[in-house]
Amino acid sequence: DINWHQRKAMRNLLLLITFVPTVVAWSPLYRQLRPESFLRAARQTEHDGVISSSSESSINRRKFVSFGAMAALPITSHPAIAMNNKSRSKGYAVQKTDAEWRATLTPTQYDILRLGGTERPYSSILEGEKRAGTFVCAGCGTPLFASDQKFKSGTGWPSFARGLDGVEVEDVSQVTANLVGAELRCGTCGGHLGDVFADGFLFPGTPAFTSGKRYCIDGAALVFEPANGDSFVRGDLSPPKREPDWLSPPNISARKAV
Repeated sequence: DINWHQRKAMRNLLLLITFVPTVVAWSPLYRQLRPESFLRAARQTEHDGVISSSSESSINRRKFVSFGAMAALPITSHPAIAMNNKSRSKGYAVQKTDAEWRATLTPTQYDILRLGGTERPYSSILEGEKRAGTFVCAGCGTPLFASDQKFKSGTGWPSFARGLDGVEVEDVSQVTANLVGAELRCGTCGGHLGDVFADGFLFPGTPAFTSGKRYCIDGAALVFEPANGDSFVRGDLSPPKREPDWLSPPNISARKAV
């Protein structure tokens, strides 16, 4: 038998599924209220008694919780909305001890790949990378994304319309995938990459508009291998600092002699 509380929860969930996606999609604030803000903040983990170094950025990103995630939490405790509890090591081809991962990766790479942390927006040099090439896993070198699928999303994280075969997508219900997305991992080593969202239709003129997906990736989880043979670029490096335009000296033309 279904009691009154269960019926009410089911009714509210049905209303949520029906109306929230439409409201969110047309909201002018959606570009600022991204779903990844909720999911990535939820995946901040405590390791060996120390909060992940990305916890500070996690707190900032909680200000940008998506409408769908906020509305869903009081209504249902469906396990699919919880963070991915699958092991990051068992069942993957590349196996290393925690000590080996710490020795292999930089602190930022370890925080993202092994602890599921989140980098600050616009903190990775790869966010602005436009050259042809392949983005591979920083932990094991598995090819993950092709450069022709990269696009400018305005979120501050490297974004792609499609992933290569090396990308593993968290198995969640269609409702969860549409509302709050799914975690992405390297299919070879289990390293956390980011999240995928079904809002590609919001980016006309980009590959995401065709795929319907937006792969929102932490740049520190990647290494870029240029197609022209140039040196590899680690995604945990910061972009070069650029002075604001208003600090640049004005262009003054010499006066013509009369």
